[in-house]
Amino acid sequence: MRKDPNSVAIIDADASACVAMSRLLRGVGFKPSTFTSAEAFLADERRAGFVALLLDIQLPGMSGLELQRRLLAEGDATPVIFVTAQDDSAARDAAVQNGCLEFFRKVDPGVVIVDALRRAASKTS
Repeated sequence: MRKDPNSVAIIDADASACVAMSRLLRGVGFKPSTFTSAEAFLADERRAGFVALLLDIQLPGMSGLELQRRLLAEGDATPVIFVTAQDDSAARDAAVQNGCLEFFRKVDPGVVIVDALRRAASKTS
């Protein structure tokens, strides 16, 4: 499947965070799709078309870090950008070790997340 350079998956159990991030991304030209669990994302037939994943660490069922590892094991090189309230050094180190493009806190400015998404899109399109 060809990747759409504007299509981004947001995977976060917090529905209000999904809505807020979706609004931000639509406002700058991205086409976000939201998922409230890793399992919902994995079951979606569009998953190969996303240019990047915005992923939370804490999810019901499979965690964001577990999803990142699974995608790597499957050979999926879609860039992962973590946006999480859980900013502990162990989680950050694991995400970076597994090749995440960026790691942000949910309180970080939206502009830095948008810039990271634009970098991801330029690498995959």
